[in-house]
Amino acid sequence: MKFAAAAGGLLLLFFVVAGWAHAAEPLRLQLAGLEGAVRANVEAALALPPGLVRDGQIDRRWMERYMAQIPQQVALAMQPFGYFTPRVESHLEEAADGQLIKVNISPGEPMRVTKRRVAVVGPGSARGALTRLADSFPLKVGDPLDQAVYEEFKKELLDKALELGYLDAAFSVHEIRVDVAALATEIALEMDTGPRYYFGEGRFVGAQDYPEAFLRRFLTFEPGDIFSHASLGETQLQLLDSDRFSDIRLVADRENAKDRRIPVNVLLEPSPSRRLRPGIGYGTDTGARMSLLYRDLNIFNRGHELNLKANLAQKAQTVGASYVWPDAESLNSFTALRLTYEREDADTFLSSKLGVEAERMWDLKNGRKFSTYLQIFHEDYTVGEASDGMRMVLPGARFSHRHYRSLIRPKNGYHYSIEVRGGHPYLGSDIGLLQFMASGNILLGLPGQLSLLSRINAGWSLQNEPLEKIPASLRFFAGGDQSVRGYAYQSLGPRDDNGDVVGGEYLLVGSLELERALGEKWGLAVFYDVGNAFDDPGHIRLAQGAGLGVRYYTPVGPVRLDIARQVGEDDPSCRIHLSIGYGW
Repeated sequence: MKFAAAAGGLLLLFFVVAGWAHAAEPLRLQLAGLEGAVRANVEAALALPPGLVRDGQIDRRWMERYMAQIPQQVALAMQPFGYFTPRVESHLEEAADGQLIKVNISPGEPMRVTKRRVAVVGPGSARGALTRLADSFPLKVGDPLDQAVYEEFKKELLDKALELGYLDAAFSVHEIRVDVAALATEIALEMDTGPRYYFGEGRFVGAQDYPEAFLRRFLTFEPGDIFSHASLGETQLQLLDSDRFSDIRLVADRENAKDRRIPVNVLLEPSPSRRLRPGIGYGTDTGARMSLLYRDLNIFNRGHELNLKANLAQKAQTVGASYVWPDAESLNSFTALRLTYEREDADTFLSSKLGVEAERMWDLKNGRKFSTYLQIFHEDYTVGEASDGMRMVLPGARFSHRHYRSLIRPKNGYHYSIEVRGGHPYLGSDIGLLQFMASGNILLGLPGQLSLLSRINAGWSLQNEPLEKIPASLRFFAGGDQSVRGYAYQSLGPRDDNGDVVGGEYLLVGSLELERALGEKWGLAVFYDVGNAFDDPGHIRLAQGAGLGVRYYTPVGPVRLDIARQVGEDDPSCRIHLSIGYGW
């Protein structure tokens, strides 16, 4: 009751203040007869001058001048849309809350295009892209004149010429001839492309500690490529994403161009290569956590990368080091060597693992990546009542494809990955095992600021040993923030004779989530999750969870707060899930 009374009081106060603010305007403008962009332009032209009303009083002399100028201002504001003969009536009248300027406009017949000529001349006239664009000039004979459309097309044609390397392109003819009496317009537009330019050599200045071969990987152009400001922008963005430089400038040196080949000076100010970054966070799967990351981005002055990290959480701890060799040719391809110690204390198992991994990653462009790896580790684990230790030598391969236009708050896109890995005593493992894993999601934008996210995760094991001999990290479990919400992390799967969850040979989890955007950074979601880990594909018990969530989008990914309720249980319970970042 107290909350309702307070809300009612605030609502009443809002209406009182809003009404007072509305009544405090002694002079208002009312426009009739126009709609759309024409109306908006006229309203902007007739905006009341700040000095017309002072201290709540209208300056009468200024008012007379303003009223006298209304017809002329309206006519000028309508001309870009082809209306040259509007009829304007305006008068001032008393209103209950002050004075009202009423402006009634009859636009009359618009000026129409009776003749047009759009042409491309010069060396670029043979380019099909430019001539096709010129032929698509949107103002046809008989259309009303719209100068905004005309100017937008001019910009589009010029931008296209610059994109194709015609840096001297300019309009030698750009005329709109108007016959007001006949309401007729003739348009003449001619662009002279001038010669075509190409990229010359890229020259790096200011980054002496990095090998030139390493820096050239960031260039998105080669000598002889068509000159493009877009390529310069892409190069600058790739250098910025490397996190190695505090200042990046690309300067096209046209003064020293030879044979229309323009050299590019890449001016770089390196950032400190050694970084120490602490962090804190919380997730319902791991509990409170803190992290410390040390990075050296230029080991031996060769652009190699060293990472030392420690992630300490209530339920999981990881300490590791990695050394990364960048590929000599491809920017996002690399070879990495990693040494890691992991300890995880979930409700269903306890595991500690010490391992080394070598990975070779190939960037296949357009969001596609492929890697092969070799993992060698020893794991001690306790699952249910069983404890054991195993050595595994696991070669494997991964393929992934990600397509999102934005990673901060994507509207549409998809991501999928496929992985296969396996070990055998002949390779040095204590057991034989072959696993296939796949995951994917699709994000669809819907009308009404809605979006639909569908997600699936699947896994399948072939093994020549009983489940008790499989390390905990290689068994499949379900439940948690990125699995079936409403259940604790890794709490779903086959059980032993004592009722303890021991994990399974198979995994299948799916999810549907409908989100409604609330402004630029917030969202409200409803979701349904289903899935489980199991041993027999013919006898699957699917756990289900559904609930509501709040999203807050940040540059490092969304903060997701979910309240999920178990579905189909005899005694269902609710669970809160909190996570930061995308799970894809």
